[in-house]
Amino acid sequence: MKTILDFANKKNKKEKISMVTCYDYSFAKIVAESKVDTILVGDSLAQVIHGFPNTLHATIEMMALHTAAVSRGAGNKFVVADMPFMSTRKGLETAMNDVQKLMVAGAHAVKIENVDGHAELIKHIVESGVPVMGHLGLTPQSIHQLGGPKIQGRSQTAAEKLMNDAFIMEQAGCFAIVLELIPSVLAEKVTQNLKIPTIGIGAGSGTDGQVLVLQDMLGMNPEFNPKFLKKFGQGHTHVLAALNQYAEEVSSVAFPKPENGYE
Repeated sequence: MKTILDFANKKNKKEKISMVTCYDYSFAKIVAESKVDTILVGDSLAQVIHGFPNTLHATIEMMALHTAAVSRGAGNKFVVADMPFMSTRKGLETAMNDVQKLMVAGAHAVKIENVDGHAELIKHIVESGVPVMGHLGLTPQSIHQLGGPKIQGRSQTAAEKLMNDAFIMEQAGCFAIVLELIPSVLAEKVTQNLKIPTIGIGAGSGTDGQVLVLQDMLGMNPEFNPKFLKKFGQGHTHVLAALNQYAEEVSSVAFPKPENGYE
């Protein structure tokens, strides 16, 4: 996928959208060779790459740095970058400065969590020529207010609000919306009632696409096993085995061999 038009075309043709969250040049190079449609540079990099307990520690400097690295390796893939915690709540000028930093770093669009207080900002960003992806359901930047990583939209009131928020995001100009950790029936209903595509994570198969963190789907962290995650690789096992073999061959002088040296 190269432009936001490809997202709309996928939905119209009832073709599913595949997105992975990627944070660095090396992995982006591999994703660029894959059949995956699009890349998200998520603020989850604060946890996955920098070891913080949540996404609140992602700064605009972090986001711009990783976005630049990913964009250099992403080839023709469409790259979306997260607006970090509080970047949308400090006034229009500050928000637009952060949008500019992400776009200059190589993003093709920005992602904004929640719509409460953001509708006018989303509209302004879109009118400024920058595509915006929305994000509803479990919004990690509101983790403390939500009381932890809990399923959202279970009550009738919460479900109705989420549906209404999705409509507001669509009307404000979002080209797609991520739906995270909401009941499958609700996600499917939102998807059917929107003209723009939805991309789910922990939202069932009724959305227009799916997103997973690359390290999670590759099985890099054996301790992370949420219900919504399927591990498509055993990365931790393979990397650990390679490291141990390397250490053993160095210790036994099986490596390096003469062919690994220079005359």
